[in-house]
Amino acid sequence: MKTLFDETRLGRMSLKNRFFRAAIGEKTTDGQVNENILRLYKELALGGAGTLITGFTLVDEAEKNFPMLAFYDDSFHESHKALTDLVHAHGANIILQLVCVGSYVMGDATGMTVLAPSAVENLNTKVLPREMTVAQIKAVQEKFAKAALRAKSAGYDGVEIHAAHGFLLSQFMTPYYNRRTDLYGGGAEGRARMALETCGAVREAAGADFPLLIKINVSDGLENGGAEFADVLYLCAELTKLGIDAIEISGAFRAFPPEATSFFRKEAEQIAAAHGAKIILTGGNRDFAEMTGILNDSKIEYFGLARPLMQEPGLINRFKEENGL
Repeated sequence: MKTLFDETRLGRMSLKNRFFRAAIGEKTTDGQVNENILRLYKELALGGAGTLITGFTLVDEAEKNFPMLAFYDDSFHESHKALTDLVHAHGANIILQLVCVGSYVMGDATGMTVLAPSAVENLNTKVLPREMTVAQIKAVQEKFAKAALRAKSAGYDGVEIHAAHGFLLSQFMTPYYNRRTDLYGGGAEGRARMALETCGAVREAAGADFPLLIKINVSDGLENGGAEFADVLYLCAELTKLGIDAIEISGAFRAFPPEATSFFRKEAEQIAAAHGAKIILTGGNRDFAEMTGILNDSKIEYFGLARPLMQEPGLINRFKEENGL
């Protein structure tokens, strides 16, 4: 019988258990890792989770006004190195989550040229962006690749591409936001191209031995114009061919009531059964017995917890103690 405290490997990473701290955005006024963030990650590392995924981190200087972590140039290296050194000193792995926000504007966009797959008003922010040219698409892919290389040099154990929750790469997968008629639009093959090419660029820059994860939606939370599950299965099949180390499954989590658990279990089980990539199930994971059952009844290997660990950073240690593991 598999347990949530099995030691496993993900690419070149050794994991002391199957728990990931899933990303929650960390606020910072200048993009740098600050003392509050360092204190939080020390608590999380000491709390027992084997691998910590950072809050989303900007790859594009054009989005520098947004109050979140950044690594779009080498000026951020020292503060990120302080974070990786701290987490490693307390026995955990750390993955840097990389994002391009696009029209899901998260701060002051005054004077910015906001880009998106198509010139369609964002349903959340009401921002009307400009449609990206192919040259701009390629430039963003290169920004992800360069940020991944910086992450490697700063001591991160891997990177995660954020292609969920309505950010730029997620928008490319979503028919409502992607109305393009070129190679980056149309059917699932075209709409998945941005995420796949971005992962390919990161692989080429950082090397095949540097763990690469991706976070995707299995539901967009749109009444009309969301990606179909068949589209998601296509994307996961292509990511598996690409050699992705793990796919983190998430989606429209706000649609679930407070008492719900393991929100996207059904979809994650289907993806795990259909493809060989390692699956991290994120969203509503709070029940130890339920997660143990999912682990043993499906091919899902890992579990992401976000808000439960913000409420109780030592939750994983408590799980271990209470279950004699």
